Amino acid sequence: MNKYITDQTFEGKDFTEKTEEPSDFENCTFVNCIFTGSDLSDFSFEDCVFEQCDLSNVKLIQTAFKNVEFKSCKLIGLQFDTCNRFLLEFCFEKCSLNYASFYGLKIPRTQFSDCIITEADFKETNLKEANFTNCTLSGAVFENTNLQGADLRNNREITMDPEINRIDGAKFSLENLPGLLQKYNIIVS
Repeated sequence: MNKYITDQTFEGKDFTEKTEEPSDFENCTFVNCIFTGSDLSDFSFEDCVFEQCDLSNVKLIQTAFKNVEFKSCKLIGLQFDTCNRFLLEFCFEKCSLNYASFYGLKIPRTQFSDCIITEADFKETNLKEANFTNCTLSGAVFENTNLQGADLRNNREITMDPEINRIDGAKFSLENLPGLLQKYNIIVS
C-alpha cells in the first residue's frame, strides 16, 4: 500500500538521495526539487504543482498524473507514454520537454505554454483541442496524431505532414506554412 501525503510543500528537496517507496501525493507543491534519474514508478500525483524542478530521465512506469501542473521544469527524456493512463491530465508552462514521448496517449485539451519541445514524440496521440502557445517544436514528430481543433499558432520550427494527421479545425499561423508543406519540397517566401 502506498504512503499517502497531502497538502504539503517540498522545497529544495533532493529526491535522488534515497529511493522513496511509492507514495500518493495529493494537493502537494514541489519547488526547486531534484528528481533526476529517480524511479517514480507506481507513484501518484493528484492536484499537484511542480515548479522549477528537474525531473529529467525519471522512470514513470504506471505513474499517475491527475490534474498536475509543471511550471519552469526540466522534463528531458520523459516517457509519459508509460504513465498510468487513467484520468491522466497535466499542463506545461515554460518547461523543457526535449526528447519526451507522448506516444499513443489520450491527452485532449492539454496546455503547452512557452515550452521547448525538441525531438518529442507525439505519434498516435490524441491532442484534440490542445493548445501549444509560443513553443519551439523543432524535430517534434506528429504522425497519425489527432490535432482537431488544436491551436498551434505562434510556434516555431513546427514540421508535420497534414496528410497523415487529423488537423481539421486546427489553427496555424502563416509562419507555420513552410513546415506544413515541407514534404512537397517547395519554397514558400
